[in-house]
Amino acid sequence: MRVAMIGTGYVGLVSGACFADFGHQVTCIDKNAEKIELLRSGGVPIYEPGLDQLVQRNVREGRLDFATDLTEAVRAADVVFIAVGTPSRRGDGHADLSYVYAAAEEIGTVMDGFTVVVNKSTVPVGTGDEVEALIRKVRPDGDFAVVSNPEFLREGAAIDDFKRPDRVVVGTEDSRARDVMRELYRPLFLNETPIVFTSRRTSELIKYAANAFLAMKITFINEMADLCEAVGANVQEVSKGIGLDGRIGPKFLHAGPGYGGSCFPKDTIALVRTAQEADTPLQLVEATVRVNDTRKRAMADKVIGACGGDVDGKTIAVLGLTFKPNTDDMREAPSLDIIPALQAKGAKVRAYDPAGIEEAEKLLKDVEYTTGPYLALEGADALVIITEWNEFRALDLDRVKAALKAPVVVDLRNIYDPAEMHEAGIAYTSIGRP
Repeated sequence: MRVAMIGTGYVGLVSGACFADFGHQVTCIDKNAEKIELLRSGGVPIYEPGLDQLVQRNVREGRLDFATDLTEAVRAADVVFIAVGTPSRRGDGHADLSYVYAAAEEIGTVMDGFTVVVNKSTVPVGTGDEVEALIRKVRPDGDFAVVSNPEFLREGAAIDDFKRPDRVVVGTEDSRARDVMRELYRPLFLNETPIVFTSRRTSELIKYAANAFLAMKITFINEMADLCEAVGANVQEVSKGIGLDGRIGPKFLHAGPGYGGSCFPKDTIALVRTAQEADTPLQLVEATVRVNDTRKRAMADKVIGACGGDVDGKTIAVLGLTFKPNTDDMREAPSLDIIPALQAKGAKVRAYDPAGIEEAEKLLKDVEYTTGPYLALEGADALVIITEWNEFRALDLDRVKAALKAPVVVDLRNIYDPAEMHEAGIAYTSIGRP
């Protein structure tokens, strides 16, 4: 099949490359000429494990190409995906759909023959109706169907998530569009992947409901961690004890500094706004948003407490800046709250991240960046682990202690054993553990 993918961010580029790897003919389109030139030269504009090889292989084999103008690709396409950004709108928190609507109008002016237009971007309920109306306005005689096909990709594991998904959700009541989408995803039938067909509005809501539920699980275990600290319990054992219950499951029950990234923060807020407008407020989701925002700011207080209640003039070494490992994404990362809060109390911050420094430099001021973890520690008054990159999981504790001016470690991801740290002579603070 011929596929046009509008947008080359995490969702568009990963989805386009994977569809090409399935054997489809894919053109990825982006108005950013520098990004397209980079892709044509074999580079990728984002850090995602394995993506560069996937892109290069499919370009080499002629199944994947790139363009800044959508005209030719859309005219030839059986399926056109809209995979552009939907950031939170300033002022009210609603998803900004301007890029989605602009893409829809352009598609309508150039499409030729029956075309399935797919919203891959995360969009509020009813967006598909608006996209259909926009296309119909610019192309009254157009033969097309608008479909919702939300993505469920985790940054850092996006390729595997696309090729081995828990499910594929398709929202359409058009029989021709259903046949096209079934053929598009046919390679996944070999893995017996469930293909869930729903109405378009139901599909749009599934994406938001899934992210809100996961965000609530994270926030729940973070609040349990606070309770564990107060009563002398161990949150990791609590997580294991409840996660073994098949009705609950173990995933997203890891206590930490709060969720961040490109999805959970903006999607929970957008869902709250949608529910408020529908006069059916989601009080659990509203509380989740509020508690998570408060938690990220409170992590700086935990660091200050571990440093004796004062960080003025002290150097704090930070390992991990991105919102999670295996990505360079800094969007809503806890480090963006923790580091400025420490600086406001007079701390100097020296930091290292395997992939996020370039992005961090745009967002964090007056931070000294290093090229390795031990360089960040040299002469610092304390170490704070914010992101659990694998290379931070087995640091040489003797070397850590020797490098630090004071043997203070604050582990916001619980990647070390408190007993091991105590044995090494390190004053160790973690999340929800005695």
